Amino acid sequence: MSQKQLKEAFISNLNGTSLLEISAGLSLAPLCLLCRGLLLILYYLHHGKPVSSRKYSLLLDFLVLVSPLLFSCTVLSPIIFFMPVILAAFCAGIFSKIYSQRKREARAPFEQIVKEFQKAYLDPEYIPAITVFRVYVNVLTSISILAVDFPQFPRRYAKAETYGTGVMDLGVGAFIFGNALVCPEVRQKSYVTQARFSNLARQVFSVWPLISLGVGRLLSVKSIEYHEHTSEYGVHWNFFFTLAFVRLAASLLLAVFPKHKAWLVALAVAVLYQLLVSTTSLKMFILHGSDGRGSRLGFLDANREGLLSLPGYLAVYLASVQVGLWLLQRRASVRGWLEALRGLALAVLVLFVLLQLCQACTEPVSRRMANLPFCTWVLAHCLLLLSLFVLTDLALLFTKLLVKGSHVPCCWKVVQPPDSSKKQGMEAVPVGRQDKLPQLCLISAINKNQLLFFLLANVMTGAVNILIDTIHSKAAFTLCILHLYMFFNCLIMYILHARNIVLKFW
Repeated sequence: MSQKQLKEAFISNLNGTSLLEISAGLSLAPLCLLCRGLLLILYYLHHGKPVSSRKYSLLLDFLVLVSPLLFSCTVLSPIIFFMPVILAAFCAGIFSKIYSQRKREARAPFEQIVKEFQKAYLDPEYIPAITVFRVYVNVLTSISILAVDFPQFPRRYAKAETYGTGVMDLGVGAFIFGNALVCPEVRQKSYVTQARFSNLARQVFSVWPLISLGVGRLLSVKSIEYHEHTSEYGVHWNFFFTLAFVRLAASLLLAVFPKHKAWLVALAVAVLYQLLVSTTSLKMFILHGSDGRGSRLGFLDANREGLLSLPGYLAVYLASVQVGLWLLQRRASVRGWLEALRGLALAVLVLFVLLQLCQACTEPVSRRMANLPFCTWVLAHCLLLLSLFVLTDLALLFTKLLVKGSHVPCCWKVVQPPDSSKKQGMEAVPVGRQDKLPQLCLISAINKNQLLFFLLANVMTGAVNILIDTIHSKAAFTLCILHLYMFFNCLIMYILHARNIVLKFW
């Protein structure tokens, strides 16, 4: 077998992992975020000022926010269920140290601190969990697309061939979910009929970079005979095309139907598509081609997985629009977000129950078809991850109130209550005071240039695969390459962020 065939076989015919292992892996990112925030607060408690060195700030962010994820999907994957416990214990230790070392004059009974926390007013225009979710999906995707070519990356984490729940299968759906959370239909407050169709026209124009990237990827992959998994999207199709067409189709549907009914449209699309898959020969065509032997004759046959999975991804996108609209409802207090957290937890529970029912009544999860169980699974785990980030933000906010003046980037800001210029049971911090603090944050840096970060990761993944025999790499070499690859990507984003450069031309 040629090197190309070896690499294609290396990522083919896989069956995924368990829902429990994926859930355990998803908890690592929020715990890393919590650990980073607690370390910054502890540093402020000891030194009376935030970390001001850009070099040390980047190093801390990379080692705490990125490096544990690299280890968890390679050499530490056998103990993945213990890693959340270890990180949680480490965070608990840091919190205990912060609580015990507060200045004596700042000490207050625990009950009073809890009351102050519940009364805290937050900046209603900023929801850090959305930003962090989108950035971490990008980071995890960037890690996986290169790590999957190394033997240290467990095969059960890679994309499943037909049925199964691989970590990378979830990444595809999570990318769709994250894009929908901040789409124009969610961010636009007034949405009259004329605005709907003008927004549709803007969306048609805004997807041209995705189509261009899709064409560029297609030409580059074919020209250098780069290894590819044909049953993933087909011969010519790729994820950039899927994302572009899903955004266009969603904008068209939301121009016709009210956006606050997006979940109903999503449900209708997903159920109708599942009925077609289950009651017609569509499933056989997707899995085995027009001749039943895996043929790739004609454009539709050659790209059947990419084209015919569009309804499933569209359903995920529309449902995510509904989630985004609900999250952006004005909640200016901690109490409001505690209630929202309960709502998210209930939604996650309901979706996991529905997932079991869907699989029992129809078929297992299949990213290849993007069937109803796949849509339910993606939404359940994305909402779970989002809930964990909201919980992390609340925990960091509580810790910040213990240490007055401390600052954590990409975390909620405490503001003065509306129509109040006096203290009301707690020291409210004006927005301007916190905005002057240095925003040295890797999450903010990646968030500013997310598409560039993803594109750079794809280019570097191709370069590494061309230059290195990844399949036969040893563990130490693999970890070295993955860390250099991710650090270089993060460093570029960090430099652009420090210079306030956003590379966006559309």
